[in-house]
Amino acid sequence: MDLGVSVSPLAEGGAVSAKIQPKLELPVAAIVWFLALLILLFLPVLKPMVSEWIHDETMGYAFFVPLVAGYVVWLDRERILAAPVKPCWPALALVVWGFCQMLLGFLGAQFFLARTAFLIAVVGVIWTVAGTAVVRALSFPLLLLIFMIRIPQYIYQRITFPLQILASQVATRGLEMLGIPVLREGNVLELASKRLEVVEACSGIRSLLSLMFLSVAYGRLFEKRLWVKIALFVSTVPIAIGCNAARVTLAGVLTQYAPEIAEGAYHVFEGWVIFMFELVVLVGFHRILTRFVRRSHA
Repeated sequence: MDLGVSVSPLAEGGAVSAKIQPKLELPVAAIVWFLALLILLFLPVLKPMVSEWIHDETMGYAFFVPLVAGYVVWLDRERILAAPVKPCWPALALVVWGFCQMLLGFLGAQFFLARTAFLIAVVGVIWTVAGTAVVRALSFPLLLLIFMIRIPQYIYQRITFPLQILASQVATRGLEMLGIPVLREGNVLELASKRLEVVEACSGIRSLLSLMFLSVAYGRLFEKRLWVKIALFVSTVPIAIGCNAARVTLAGVLTQYAPEIAEGAYHVFEGWVIFMFELVVLVGFHRILTRFVRRSHA
């Protein structure tokens, strides 16, 4: 009796055919090479910018900007690698534009202009080597890099002084509600025992910029709805202003009753505590929005 025996087909050479892996089209090596050359070219601009990160407390968060941007690229690596590669040589003009802008900004002491020129040149390199689709896939981490550049000085000054006055006004009302006599003259609070000045560092601009960056990063990592991300970003303004006003009020109370801990290391520690509280408020606001959306859907 014949027995039906089925023989599985084998690949040539007796080995089972392996799964063919898709070919990597993104020219990673070329992009890294040209970006390294770009860093050397823009070194006169990048070196003082990094030095500012080290010595200026307002820009201390900037060290985390390229790290977060790199982490976002890693999370989106499959989508980025899947983008079709089509070099766009006309985009080389963007690199030339960035170099010329860097020269104009560097010679005219316009540091914001010179530093943003580096980002323009980075986009130009990626666009030239990889194409439009890859630039579109990298749009969010590239936009995130703008946070590592300090805002123009004239804008910074226009924002800082009104924040100082606002914090002084709120702190004055808070101290009066607590029964502490206070007289305000501009950004100076006259207490019974000591004068308290709301200086530029206490305006809240430092925590506002840091909180804005963290809200964008937090929204990208933990939220998918665009309107919620926008709401988180907008909420950083009242959160930072309110918490900074509370900090100035607390400093006034400590100046009145415990002046020995109102300055120095205790004052710096107080700033860190307030900033951590701002983060808690931001996360709590996100939870409230999430619950509101769930109830609306229900």
